[in-house]
Amino acid sequence: MQLGDVAQIKTGLVLTRKKAEIEYKAKVTYNLLSLRNISEDGMFEDESFDEFNSNDYLDEHYFTKEGDVLFRLSQPYTAVFIDKNHTNLLVPSYFAIIKVDETKVLPQFIAWFLNTSSVKKELERAQAGTRIPSTNQQTLRSIPIELPTLSKQKQLIELYELHQKKQMLYKKLIQENEIYFRGVAQKILGGNEND
Repeated sequence: MQLGDVAQIKTGLVLTRKKAEIEYKAKVTYNLLSLRNISEDGMFEDESFDEFNSNDYLDEHYFTKEGDVLFRLSQPYTAVFIDKNHTNLLVPSYFAIIKVDETKVLPQFIAWFLNTSSVKKELERAQAGTRIPSTNQQTLRSIPIELPTLSKQKQLIELYELHQKKQMLYKKLIQENEIYFRGVAQKILGGNEND
């Protein structure tokens, strides 16, 4: 079985086609998903979303919906599951929008699967020899996938979500330790760290 057998895959909007060249000519402004909004491990970053001034109203299929999986088409080929907190974001063409057949596979499972090292290595092999490594819809559709039962997928996703929460807590702890260290170093030196 291939990914294309259980999912529809489309690319996002080519932004240059709809960008308002002059701000006052914009018909509507949308929140735009950018590469910095998604970490390499498939989680949303706390960065604010860019704004996109459009010269026209855009079709709904270019926006994130709960249950979608977005896939970055260039290295590091990252997938992210769209939950209810990240809907209605404009998806640019450097992401693929994956809509799965939920009677066969859970979207969170597909996001996890696409973030595995074996899939990333397969995509890198498929793009070997190109100057700017990137992939496309056809390559994504042809990724081989073996599906466990829905109950096993659900078990794996519950474990994966716990793993992601731990990763976020570790990152936050590291950031707080960095702030603490700078404060202590500044206190020891009796002034600014840069003095």
